[in-house]
Amino acid sequence: MQILLVADLHYALKQFDWVLSQADAFDIIVIAGDLLDISSFVPLDAQVAVVDAYLEKLAARTELFVCSGNHDVTGLSETGEKTATWLTDHHRADFITDGGSAMFGAMLISVLPWWDGPATRAMIDAQFEEDAQRPHESWLWVYHAPPSDSPVSWGGNRFFGDPEHRSWINKWQPNYVLSGHVHQAPFVPDGSWVSQIGNTRIFNMGQQPGEIPAHVILNTKEHAALWFSIYDNQQIDLAEPGSAPIPLAELPNWVRDVGRRPG
Repeated sequence: MQILLVADLHYALKQFDWVLSQADAFDIIVIAGDLLDISSFVPLDAQVAVVDAYLEKLAARTELFVCSGNHDVTGLSETGEKTATWLTDHHRADFITDGGSAMFGAMLISVLPWWDGPATRAMIDAQFEEDAQRPHESWLWVYHAPPSDSPVSWGGNRFFGDPEHRSWINKWQPNYVLSGHVHQAPFVPDGSWVSQIGNTRIFNMGQQPGEIPAHVILNTKEHAALWFSIYDNQQIDLAEPGSAPIPLAELPNWVRDVGRRPG
């Protein structure tokens, strides 16, 4: 299974175009939050309309999983907590979003919302309890904020991750966590695009300018992951516990034709 991970597109339409151009080459595409940009001059309702059109096109071509990020919380829930109403109002059959989960083969994929208070936090806890009971051979989470005190949440001068996320990982030990949020983590000393807590591998591809977003390709069959950015390309062997990323000299033969590459 090949999974394309992107996040923090922040209404960069050229990057959405690139993701759409890659859809046919992947079994799954994950967008791990911050599709919108609250600092943009484009009104949020207009951004939502455009991004929603991209999501519909992506979902028509591949399996799509999308979680909300802090830039995506545009409304309030019934409990008065910030939520990505434009995503949660679209719970539908074409893609999985906040609070949803689905089986892909023997892998269970859980999509978690950005949480802003105790009610949403309780909903996430309930989702874990329910999903953990579903038969599965592996478990993948999609959640915008990486865990605290991890290289994937290091911003160069402090950690920006979610401490609750670390406690969730310690309790449930999923196989993979796909995140974003901390744009600079892969590009600063002591930061990284991949880290490990127990048996869980956590990914955060970082954010970059230009037409092609920084991205990770995860191949669960080959137990490998590749990271592409304008600054560096790396790979990691996930079959070796505690392994570290190394430079990517050439594309492995399992990589499908995904067109242009950064770097």
